Amino acid sequence: MGFSSGEIQAQSRSIVNIGSNWKFQKGDFEEAFKVNFNDSKWETVTVPHDWAIYGPFDKNVDIQKVAIVQNGENVATEKTGRTGALPHIGTAWYRNTFTLPKDSKGKKIILLFEGAMSEPQVYLNGKKVGEWAYGYSYFYFNVSQFIEEGANTLSVKLTNKEFASRWYPGAGLYRKVSVIIKNSESIDQWGQFVTTPFISEDVAKVNIKTKASGENTRLVTTIFDAEGHKLSSEESTLQFGKEFDQNLKVENPKLWSPETPHLYKAVSQLYVGKELKDEISTRFGIREIKYEANKGFSLNGKITKFKGVCLHHDLGPLGVAVNKAALRRQMTILKDMGCNAIRSSHNMPSFEQLELADEMGFMFLAESFDEWAKPKVENGYHRFFEEYAEKDIVNLVQATRNHPSIVMWSSGNEVPDQWGEEGVKRAKWLQEIFHREDPTRPVTVGMDQVKATIESGFGALLDIPGLNYRVHLYDEAYKKFPQGFVLGSETASTVSSRGIYKFPVVQEKMKQYPDFQSSSYDLEACSWSNVPDEDFVLQDDKPWVIGEFVWTGFDYLGEPTPYDESWPSRSSYFGINDLAGLPKDRYYLYRSRWNTKETTLHILPHWNWEGREGQTTPVFVYTNYNSAELFINGKSMGVQKKNNNTPQNRYRLMWMDVKYEPGTVKVVAFDDNGKAVEEKEMHTAGKPYQIVLDADRKTIAANGEDISFVTVSVVDQNGIVCPTATNQLKFKVTGAGTYRAACNGDATSLEMFHKDTMKLFSGKLVVLIKSKTTAGDIQLEVNGAGLKSGKLALAAAK
Repeated sequence: MGFSSGEIQAQSRSIVNIGSNWKFQKGDFEEAFKVNFNDSKWETVTVPHDWAIYGPFDKNVDIQKVAIVQNGENVATEKTGRTGALPHIGTAWYRNTFTLPKDSKGKKIILLFEGAMSEPQVYLNGKKVGEWAYGYSYFYFNVSQFIEEGANTLSVKLTNKEFASRWYPGAGLYRKVSVIIKNSESIDQWGQFVTTPFISEDVAKVNIKTKASGENTRLVTTIFDAEGHKLSSEESTLQFGKEFDQNLKVENPKLWSPETPHLYKAVSQLYVGKELKDEISTRFGIREIKYEANKGFSLNGKITKFKGVCLHHDLGPLGVAVNKAALRRQMTILKDMGCNAIRSSHNMPSFEQLELADEMGFMFLAESFDEWAKPKVENGYHRFFEEYAEKDIVNLVQATRNHPSIVMWSSGNEVPDQWGEEGVKRAKWLQEIFHREDPTRPVTVGMDQVKATIESGFGALLDIPGLNYRVHLYDEAYKKFPQGFVLGSETASTVSSRGIYKFPVVQEKMKQYPDFQSSSYDLEACSWSNVPDEDFVLQDDKPWVIGEFVWTGFDYLGEPTPYDESWPSRSSYFGINDLAGLPKDRYYLYRSRWNTKETTLHILPHWNWEGREGQTTPVFVYTNYNSAELFINGKSMGVQKKNNNTPQNRYRLMWMDVKYEPGTVKVVAFDDNGKAVEEKEMHTAGKPYQIVLDADRKTIAANGEDISFVTVSVVDQNGIVCPTATNQLKFKVTGAGTYRAACNGDATSLEMFHKDTMKLFSGKLVVLIKSKTTAGDIQLEVNGAGLKSGKLALAAAK
């Protein structure tokens, strides 16, 4: 049987997740769509699957001679690593066999793909059932006419063209594939829309529109709270067209917000007479969003600023194969930073990410396209725009509109169509499709050509004008756009490498070094971008700036600016956290301002600078406190207070004249009354002595998918972390788990993620341990030459 973890919803419909026993082979096999094709020698894989992440890294994969217009380049130069230097280009096939339950004859059978990279051609039992274009889209086919009793053979052909992306797009069936079996009288796929048009303290009106097919049907919808208590129920027989329109009452509603992500559930049952024909369950939240001139954005009546990050869809060493544990870890890290919003750049988010955003409390800006009709890259989405844009938006909105986390749609990012009249018409056309499918949420576009969109009317027609960078144009945009507010739809693009510091410490653009790293003093940006503090000033001083989405929350594969002409360099430097999910210093700068519940007191750089004795080595402190005193080996370096002299002085405490001497760095923070309230110490480490392991979760689910992320570091004999260690380590996993991957966050590393060995980068790396499908103990052992081994016990539980 070619499926796993089948979920049955009543007896009226069943959902079969086709996850295991896929046969996979890279290459173009003309006959692979046929039922009797021999795939016995093909690799057996589990879906979600990314076939390119296993490498190897090769500069020839994505070598391009191009001028990146978005970055203000006019002259074409040789670029490498732009799409991650991983072998994602070419054709591949997936094949599987599944058997449907006995009573499936005469049923309606839907085949659902949540993401197929890219240009999928889908065959069932040797016949073509359909195709799609965009690798980021969710899509489905009604395959009832192609289904046979007994075994059914599913074949999928995927093709990734070169020059089709500006970052690592991944490859393969990277999100779930499932079969939905239901009666002919049934609720349409993505046919339910839940809104909350009236909310007061005492009562909320929940409107539920449900599209269904079948004669003489009646719909019973019941709302339950998070604990499963029944709250209200409504029965309807009257359909308007093919749509039921129900209004249900929830008394004393608990509102959804990032601080209190309360969720409800609507269960809709479709009957003919007394026979239950179909049943679906929809999770939703009760919340009110408003965007108002001069006031900005409010959630449930409270003015709220977006403290957001942009995220690409890859999960570092896992590639683009969606994994809920990896997403949950990312979002846990972001939550601790005080982040309250995520932008899916520049494409549709996964269902798993939206489910977690609902549960954990993140507002979501769901984006659709990076290109419209005008190209950025030779084989980009512009090839499909005319035929597919509307279909892709309809699927995005219908599939995800019941998520309370989504508070805004985006129809595009830095599209070249920002110039000229045609682009204005396109922007309006796309926005109206969003409005038709969902009248409750506004639409934005991430604009980098702000002057052009002021002149053409492009920016004026958007529900929300989104500015990508362009901090110097915020005031003009606010004055000239009619909306009365501005969103920082993409901000900062500061570059840094975790644990790497460069001297002298100066603010610079496009700064390059011989080791292809960027300094973690957080003062380096790109020609078009800026350091975080410049955005903070706008967010704090201008009530009409409704928030920001920082580029990016985590590093991603591809786009290694400012080193896109340098090899080896194959992933970004923009992340607040590195590719392994380890926080860079910048994480604490954002946390000091965004996390208002807990205190932040963070010192940089590290204090291991053999050979720099007596040389100027500035010390920065990122903290929510307004002043602090610094001590080197007990000697005071003076008190620094935040002030408005420069954006940096306003948000960082900086001792620029410190001379390096090994020993102890101590910072003492003061409250606003000058009282010492918190302190932190950092010590110079000796030689690496022992490996230390720290897991994000010690117990994981024995489902073959769950992952524990183990941070590996090296300490000296006194237990002090060695911040410059680069030892080669080896990993061994035994018991009820398997070694899945490792990552050290070094953008220049060509070591493969899935091999069981890797070098430390700035003293750290992360090992991913995946569960098997049997419960039991898991042991991880990490070894390195001349180091005391690290051992860790984990458990996989049913």
